[in-house]
Amino acid sequence: MIPPAGEVLYDADELADMIEELCKKARGKRAEAVREHLSSDVRRLRAGEILTNGVKYYPLVYGEPTSVLDYIDGAVIFNDYSEIMENADGIISRHSEDMKLLLEDGQLCKGLDGYYTELSMIRAIAEKRCCLYLSSFMSGGERIDFRRLVSFEALQNAAWSGEMKQLIEDLTEYKRRGYRMILAAGSEKTLPIIKQDLEDNDIPCDIITDDTQVLEGRVALMAGSLGGGFEYPENRTVLITQGRAMNSVSRRRIKRKNKSEEIRSLADIHEGDLVVHSGHGIGRFIGIRKLEFDGVTKDYITIQYAGTDKLYIPVTQLDLVSKYIGAREDSGVRLNKLSSGEWQKTRSNVKKAVKDMAHELIALYAKREKSEGFAFYPDDEMQRDFEERFPYIETEDQLRSIAEIKADMERPRPMERLLCGDVGFGKTEVALRAAMKCVLAGKQCAILAPTTVLAYQHYQTALRRFEQFPVNIELLSRYRTTKQQEEIIKKLKQGRIDLIIGTHKIIRKSVTFKDLGLAIIDEEQRFGVADKDKFKESFSGVDILMLSATPIPRTLNMAMSGIRDMSVIEEPPQDRYPVQTYVIEYNAAMVAQAIVRELRRGGQVYYIHNRVETILGCVSRLRELVPDARIACAHGQMSEEEMSDVWEQLVEHEIDILVCTTIIETGVDVPNVNTLIIEDSDRFGLSQLYQLRGRVGRSNRRGYAYFTFKRDKVLTEVVAKRLNAMREFTQFGSGFRIALRDLEIRGAGSILGGKQHGHMEAVGYDMYLRLLSEAIAEERGEQPEKIPECLVDIQIDAHIPEKYISSLNQRIDMYRKIMIVTTDDDKSDLIDELIDRYGDPPRSVVGLIDVSLLRNKAAHLGITEISQKNGAMYFYTEYLCMEQIAGLSAAYKGRVTFNGSGKSYVSVKISPKQRPFEMMQEAVDIIHRNRSASGQ
Repeated sequence: MIPPAGEVLYDADELADMIEELCKKARGKRAEAVREHLSSDVRRLRAGEILTNGVKYYPLVYGEPTSVLDYIDGAVIFNDYSEIMENADGIISRHSEDMKLLLEDGQLCKGLDGYYTELSMIRAIAEKRCCLYLSSFMSGGERIDFRRLVSFEALQNAAWSGEMKQLIEDLTEYKRRGYRMILAAGSEKTLPIIKQDLEDNDIPCDIITDDTQVLEGRVALMAGSLGGGFEYPENRTVLITQGRAMNSVSRRRIKRKNKSEEIRSLADIHEGDLVVHSGHGIGRFIGIRKLEFDGVTKDYITIQYAGTDKLYIPVTQLDLVSKYIGAREDSGVRLNKLSSGEWQKTRSNVKKAVKDMAHELIALYAKREKSEGFAFYPDDEMQRDFEERFPYIETEDQLRSIAEIKADMERPRPMERLLCGDVGFGKTEVALRAAMKCVLAGKQCAILAPTTVLAYQHYQTALRRFEQFPVNIELLSRYRTTKQQEEIIKKLKQGRIDLIIGTHKIIRKSVTFKDLGLAIIDEEQRFGVADKDKFKESFSGVDILMLSATPIPRTLNMAMSGIRDMSVIEEPPQDRYPVQTYVIEYNAAMVAQAIVRELRRGGQVYYIHNRVETILGCVSRLRELVPDARIACAHGQMSEEEMSDVWEQLVEHEIDILVCTTIIETGVDVPNVNTLIIEDSDRFGLSQLYQLRGRVGRSNRRGYAYFTFKRDKVLTEVVAKRLNAMREFTQFGSGFRIALRDLEIRGAGSILGGKQHGHMEAVGYDMYLRLLSEAIAEERGEQPEKIPECLVDIQIDAHIPEKYISSLNQRIDMYRKIMIVTTDDDKSDLIDELIDRYGDPPRSVVGLIDVSLLRNKAAHLGITEISQKNGAMYFYTEYLCMEQIAGLSAAYKGRVTFNGSGKSYVSVKISPKQRPFEMMQEAVDIIHRNRSASGQ
């Protein structure tokens, strides 16, 4: 559907006459309401006013409906027709809902309800001319009789994060292949610096001007950034664009949010997404709009609600908005109506419903707190020696997670913690340090892995890490004979094994421990709820640590609800780069090129062929394709000896290409393997594809992943979405996005059972958790935690110009960063980041940062609102302190008034000699000093 033009051109008197004629024809039970609304518009028109909702009179003004196609004579392009149809269905559904509301309110009547041109009509008009249908994949759905099919390769590449080393490696490879290269990065000021750096590394560059030609083997530099980069192999052209900076300075200093917020903040809001405003309910985010009042420009978040309702809120209140996550498609979610009381009623109903759950959770908390576990000893010299032998530099997140886990282990109650971290972010090392702490206390430790291969890899890793320490380690899996398994179980019972690593065999009834202290479940999303519950029942009172990159919705739900403690590793190891991901039709030449490129740089390749019966045929095909490569295969039906030999050859670099099934999916770590090729990737699940991609890019080299599907295969809508998601989720931390996408598709699951929650759909996942937290606090007799909030409405330019940051997503991301600036250090760090990425920030951006800093300072002083009106600055407070009023009165003699009744405030008359913002800063500092002096 294409909506009409934003403005309707009309003669006011003529339109008023037509509306009056329509009023006379109004019939039915809503006729009176219709006449009242329409007559109101007639009065406005006669008075010379402009109608705010003139679009609804489109059928009267123009008579016959027209579309944009009536003004354009040329070809019509449909970009991803199946997605257009899906979006159209959603728009039609929402439009019908809006029509129903407006008709019920009497704002519309028969004759005014046809102001949208539906897609079927547009398609009928379009088909009379030349039509071009663009699609990433051959997908099923609406039948279209194509006259001709044209297929060409267009690959999406990963955004440049700002690391010169990685950029030089990529450009050097493209230069060797004779590509024309375009780099969109930085600002006009930073281009000469980038040019100099590249030329110092033998990469010739030109800064683009009006007459610049893009030549083979040279880089054309341009300022700004695009939504994504691309590569056209057929005409050897590539464009690389700068994306989000991965290692910004501000990241280390700006204080963290709580654990659940860390995950929620990763659900970026895009135009068209459903969002939840904490005070107004579910609406649709339609962008950021600049509004100007009294010569001052500010940015406002625009949210469309039911009917014609729109809400504009300052960007500084972005924290009041969260992405809607529920268990249904967008089209099935009803938008709230502003000022109807509907949202408050829904919130109230959900809050009542979660009270029972809160009661059960309190009982669960109490049971956990009362249950007796073992309080492990503080770290000793041997523990410190073990940790110092780790050959890599730990990230801050790793160190924090280790500290949180150790603190839990030293408490007398049993630990139950989830360790969340992206693939390759060092969860295993954190787990092994916990295992060492357990063993040094004379207890046994068990590591449960979902696959035989992962259990074997953990076993090999543990043998290397504990090599210098008196720790007895064993493996219990199908790689052990029946006799060996019996011997291991006997040793476990006698306490002669300190660390046991295995698969499901560990939770068999025949397996008993002498004194188990810690159980670690790796890749928890691969185990069913029943398996994990059985495991916990078998070892009650034992500390439990679960590891996952993409936790299942129920686990994520429990962790974010606070039932299960959670540690998060979201910082990548040093010199780690996102994996370059391609989703393409299978092309033998492209596969050969990818393999040769990896082998040329001394690396190795995983080739996934997930059928054991045809895997040897696949090996033969690859030998013909790359005759000089050393190729071996591996699959789950091989014996321990065969698998061990293959694995040893791979690690020792005696194999160039390992053709295998999905046995490498979880936890396998061979840093020299940095290219992954998957056949028939359309047969895999989203989480599975993500885990497989995590097997490459685990060193300081760029990893490459090729998800291929059969040429000319028609993909279903679900498969197309899944493969598109893999192209979308390329940045670090995408494991959380995958988990949240799972929440959207499958629903969160009941925390205390297997059913889904309709209440969660009514308010969205984020709001549901907030209401649950409040209910839990009330059940405990505590005051729910109140986050200080201060609204600032003063006359200062505070916005990010589109010329400075063109990408909407990057602007929203920067608004989020600005929102959490709380100290002067945060401010300078953020300005440094802005300069690095976009050049010197304009005054309006610095103004926005200043307002955010002041807003956060004022909020913690109990100031709820600061506004500028009638030549004075008003400070609304929760309470009035006489010392603060006295301090302000002394500083601004004769200019201060205060009101202690109703909405209490202090106002200060603005001096013509002082800028309003400077005066506001000064006043907040005075309030802060006098608050400190009064001992508050």
